[in-house]
Amino acid sequence: MKVMKFGGTSAGTPESMLLVKNIIEAEKEPVIVVVSALGGVTDRLLLAADFALNANPGYQSILEEIIFRHEEMIREMVVSAVDQKELRQKIDPMFEDLRNILRGVYLIGDLSQKTSDKIVSYGERFSSLIVSKIIDGARVYDSTQFIKTTKQFSHHIPDIAYSNELIKQAFLSDPLPKVAIVPGFISSSKEADDITNLGRGGSDYTAAIIAAALNASVLEIWTDVDGFMTADPKIINSAYVIEELSFTEAIELSNFGAKVIYPPTIFPVYHKSIPIRVKNTFKPASEGTLIRNIKPTPNGKIIKGISSINDTALITI
Repeated sequence: MKVMKFGGTSAGTPESMLLVKNIIEAEKEPVIVVVSALGGVTDRLLLAADFALNANPGYQSILEEIIFRHEEMIREMVVSAVDQKELRQKIDPMFEDLRNILRGVYLIGDLSQKTSDKIVSYGERFSSLIVSKIIDGARVYDSTQFIKTTKQFSHHIPDIAYSNELIKQAFLSDPLPKVAIVPGFISSSKEADDITNLGRGGSDYTAAIIAAALNASVLEIWTDVDGFMTADPKIINSAYVIEELSFTEAIELSNFGAKVIYPPTIFPVYHKSIPIRVKNTFKPASEGTLIRNIKPTPNGKIIKGISSINDTALITI
């Protein structure tokens, strides 16, 4: 069984959504597909919340822009009138809930972490519902029911052991549909069931947690780049795709500037020796980068890739 994750840029427009549809529907076996919010939506939700907090009525136009974008995706990509009607019955009340939450922030002038987490969760909740109606044979699962977090100081971190139990119950109790759609990024607190999230880039983490819990054969991360590169192609013209990396090498590159995979993503699958394949949604025939449990060979290249973090100083005392 395979777990596939598609980022916001992979499903940001009707044209790219069609590519995602073709990639998923080409799979012969049942798959679990983790989706991010449509490209840029999380940032727009945060901006709307900030405007509302600061009594700026401009939050309303940002909100309506977000809603219009999802409505446009529904009109363009959900062909069946019956499916459109069913989807609107689910998503329209969610649009209204989001309007009411932001209106409350605007009137009260207060934005708690709990409210902020709920506001940003709508991006993945909207996109997962839409994708479930675009992909043939798809059914959406609510990740807040099985990705559970616990509070550590001021942060919510995933309770992996508890989440693993719930994931197995959710996906192994009954036969899987051809395509199981899961909203990435979002989770809920173990203590109170409040909506939380796994942080920016958390959709990768969602996919990895599910893949590890279910002992998936592979975790595929579909994005808008060809994979890990030997250097930043914007700086080094001769940079090329790295065909294969060890888990350790991928962790090093990710921690030091290579923005291909959210670094915590690697750990759950690393401990289960589940390979990660990074692929480009816009070039599905390309092999991308394979990350797996390998050791460097004596004849291998000493330097696999170069990454950097800008505007950072290292002080040795």
